[in-house]
Amino acid sequence: MDQRERTRHLLGLALLLLILLLVILGMYQVDRQWQRMGDMQKVMEEQAEDLRRIRAAVQGLEDRLREGVAVAGAGDDVDGNAEDGERVPPAFRRAAAAAALPDYARGDWLVRALPAGPSTLTPLVSTDAYASEVQQYVLESLLVRDPDTLEWQGLLARDWSFSEDGLTLTFELRRGLKFSDGEPLTAEDVAFTYRFIMTEAIAAPRQRAYLEKVERVEALGPHRVAFTFAEPYFNSLALAGGMSILPEHFYAPYLEDPEAFNRSRGLLLGSGPYRMPDPRGWRPDQGRVILERNPRYWGPVPPPFERLVWRVIENDSARLTTFRNGDLDVYTARPREYRQLQEDEGLTDRTRHFEYMSPAAGYSYIGWNQRRNGGPTPFADARVRRAMSHLTDLDRLVDEIMLGYAEPAVSPFNPRSPQHDPDLEPYPYDPERARTLLAEAGFEDRDGDGVLEDPEGRSFEFDLIFFQGNQDTRRIVLFLRDLYARAGIILNPRPSEWSVMLDRLNRKDFDAITLGWTGGVETDVYQMFHSSQTVSGGDNFIGYENPELDRRIERARATIDEAQRMRLWHQVERILHRDQPYTFLLRNQSLVFVDDRIANLEKTRLGLNLGVVPMEVFVPADRQRYTR
Repeated sequence: MDQRERTRHLLGLALLLLILLLVILGMYQVDRQWQRMGDMQKVMEEQAEDLRRIRAAVQGLEDRLREGVAVAGAGDDVDGNAEDGERVPPAFRRAAAAAALPDYARGDWLVRALPAGPSTLTPLVSTDAYASEVQQYVLESLLVRDPDTLEWQGLLARDWSFSEDGLTLTFELRRGLKFSDGEPLTAEDVAFTYRFIMTEAIAAPRQRAYLEKVERVEALGPHRVAFTFAEPYFNSLALAGGMSILPEHFYAPYLEDPEAFNRSRGLLLGSGPYRMPDPRGWRPDQGRVILERNPRYWGPVPPPFERLVWRVIENDSARLTTFRNGDLDVYTARPREYRQLQEDEGLTDRTRHFEYMSPAAGYSYIGWNQRRNGGPTPFADARVRRAMSHLTDLDRLVDEIMLGYAEPAVSPFNPRSPQHDPDLEPYPYDPERARTLLAEAGFEDRDGDGVLEDPEGRSFEFDLIFFQGNQDTRRIVLFLRDLYARAGIILNPRPSEWSVMLDRLNRKDFDAITLGWTGGVETDVYQMFHSSQTVSGGDNFIGYENPELDRRIERARATIDEAQRMRLWHQVERILHRDQPYTFLLRNQSLVFVDDRIANLEKTRLGLNLGVVPMEVFVPADRQRYTR
């Protein structure tokens, strides 16, 4: 009897658990249905709004025709290509070729990871590469570079021309351009973007530093805009053509309340192939960034993925585990991992791996803060900075920590670029030369304890801030701590969260910091090293000033002749090499694993085409994993 009671009790419990499970599944399905209904309602509302706009436009066109007014451009294609006689603009040809492949399919998600969450996605206010990675799919510029030839191609612009004196650059915009909320993109938005950036109350000192060469930007009609430069500027086409265009109707209200814009975290709306589900509502505490396909995208090739997702996973091991589980499509490996993972048959069977260094590859560095708390630091002396570079064994960093997947950095200029003076070499590891320089600067071991002291008896001791989520950086810092200790210098490692690092940079509250800059085909170093950029929020956060360098940078920027400009850049590089405002560390190769379901991957001169926009990678239908 007791046994039967226990059996009935267990059966009853199992039945209750089954019912509970069914209820939970039912609730989940209902929730999914509500989500789909919400998405459908959102799409229907957007379609209704688009229809209202179309009716208004048609009515306006009919009114003008009845009045006998000529309608310019009425015969243009919606994508703006009929006027120049091209089926697909050059900027979209690679994406169009991908869309013509037999296994091409739209749909699915592309899921990646960020090692640190952006503190803000608001353009201009954001300062890190992680926010830029997201923004490139939402905001568009007038021009883009061809990934293979590196030549400029029209994106929002279909044509451009210079005036005879080279000071005015005029762009012709494509017809039918739209922001993701359906509002038209016109030349007025381009002119507004310039005015918005140049408004002093807007927290955009970096962008203003670049645009100071521009005297004015004028809309000459709905589809024509002119940039007039105060003086010749070598990079004028890249500067004007690369400016991300902001919608005036969305951002103009913040001119009345700039602080609301400066404090914002997720004000992101543009004309690109993807958009924020809520262009005002993203917050850093969400732990991820999600972009959805822009249903109103103006381009002739629709974006392939339904969603782009970035998960914030700060721990290296957790990112690898997530990739192994198939919950990430891309994994950027550290050198030791890269070697080990190539031996993992279970992983290599379902992934492809790539190693490359693009011409736009950046560099890592240690920035020596020269002024703190209103006074000079030991690093204000160039002899001390040169000594620190002589104590940094770059060859061992490359061999022992990066396993050969890196090269020593000489300067901000890529060694494969004509900007680089080939006669310059990385600082050699030379402890004896370092000791001599430090002694000249007044640092000696005055009490025999093995630590250098200044003339006032203060120990040569400093904190080095670094991002706590990067294990390779941590190993480099610990390696340098031991090297510097042998020379009598105390380095205190200070791992930090990303948001804290950015805050301390803005307040210039640090002794030394290790970070990296992304590169470019031709790098303008005004932003990082010109003395005018030591202002609050500027990128010369180390307080480095050299009037001679300022003059050379200014001359190089104003020189159009390429051969002459390269000679000036060589002079700039030699000054930076002598002064060592940074100890230039490494240029690292990218070591990337990508899930096999991602098709049409290839290396270009800009690197892996995974990040190319317009997008040209996709997931074939039989490999798609996610549904809405």
